[in-house]
Amino acid sequence: MTTIPVNGPAPYQVMIDHHLDEAVAECAAGTGAAKVMVIHQPTLVDPAEKLGAALAARGLEVVLAPVPDAEAGKTLDVAGALWDRLGEETFGRRDVIVGLGGGAVTDLAGFVAAAWMRGIRVIQVPTTLLAMVDAAVGGKTGINTAAGKNLVGAFHEPTAVFIDLDRLATLPREEIVAGSAEIIKTGFIADPVILERYEEDPAACLRADGHLPELIARSVTVKANVVGQDLKESGLREILNYGHTFGHAVELRENYRWRHGNAVAVGMMFIAHLAAARGLIDADLVARHERILTSVGLPTTYPAGLFDELHPAMTRDKKNRDGNIRFVALTGAGETTRLEGPSLDELRAAYAAVSGGN
Repeated sequence: MTTIPVNGPAPYQVMIDHHLDEAVAECAAGTGAAKVMVIHQPTLVDPAEKLGAALAARGLEVVLAPVPDAEAGKTLDVAGALWDRLGEETFGRRDVIVGLGGGAVTDLAGFVAAAWMRGIRVIQVPTTLLAMVDAAVGGKTGINTAAGKNLVGAFHEPTAVFIDLDRLATLPREEIVAGSAEIIKTGFIADPVILERYEEDPAACLRADGHLPELIARSVTVKANVVGQDLKESGLREILNYGHTFGHAVELRENYRWRHGNAVAVGMMFIAHLAAARGLIDADLVARHERILTSVGLPTTYPAGLFDELHPAMTRDKKNRDGNIRFVALTGAGETTRLEGPSLDELRAAYAAVSGGN
């Protein structure tokens, strides 16, 4: 088992291994809880029942709570229904929620746990690559509103995170590809060895019997180091949003039909072009972005003619200050800075670079 500590205000560990249901059950039982709610997506009924059986074998009362798939589950209505269910099942402050699923479920489960009785424990069990390396680690929780993605939420650190590598075998290729965007992001902001792995053998980076387990561990280590120093995104943690300002605008414009990783991939290309125009990075690093992202099948372009729809969403990004858009940008591989207050012309030029138009 690989164990990665997250040494923030409430330290916890990320466990990476195979066959982890019993470890999850042991962790939940060790909290002193009497009841556990397993929040899961509809496609995960069988894994949820299997995990529920392991929890019940430890003497815990188990409530299985299916929620709508993907971003459709990250709404106030869904969260409200879960709070009602917790009330009906008389969940108390010592009880536990388990988030079993992709990033949308771990975000939702964490938010529901953060708000119930002003905070109960949550154990995250991510089942997608994206959730393993991003959403489940770091204590960010949230739901979406008409104003944008994750604008309503709370910082609520999990009791533990269990990354079961067996679940990679159940994922379709497109999910592995989309999740790879967040791994590649951590390579650009902090760990260039990740980039070297993709350049050496991109196909192996998509395989559970190739580089993927190492890449997951490296990516989680980057995030653990960052959030351990800055849980509430007061400074350093912003670097984890590389590619997200434009990416979140794309997701909103697409009504969340685009996979998050695909949107972040295009977002990385957008900020790479913007940074190059500012003289922060050279053309070779921009080309390196495109080469690595393309090598695993991630998108690097977005249709032209939509800037006026995307721009308002960028202005509502959580990193913005005093009305100025702020981007996480690179000054080199593994080196970051802030790019603040770009002009409308600069933004349009970067958009033209990723769209071939305006």
